[in-house]
Amino acid sequence: MSRRSAVETPDPRVLRCVRQLALAGIALVLVWPALRGSSAWLGWLPLWLVGMPLSAWWALYRFRLPAAWRKRPAVRRRGPQARRARRPLRARWQQAA
Repeated sequence: MSRRSAVETPDPRVLRCVRQLALAGIALVLVWPALRGSSAWLGWLPLWLVGMPLSAWWALYRFRLPAAWRKRPAVRRRGPQARRARRPLRARWQQAA
């Protein structure tokens, strides 16, 4: 196995565990209305039940963007470059004096 493919693919056991946590959190937030609120100890519960497992899942893939976003060509502007307006020489000499 090449070094590149080993780095790009996370451990399947960890990936499965994080995926199950994320899906269980989504299911809990959708089914149980009390888990859509906040707790005095933990804060906003959907953050911990959905957001954090999803960010851990994304971190396992080293924060890569989806393929559709990576292949987007760079937008190039057309037209001349903006230039600073030049003042006449007389105005520059009067300001310096």
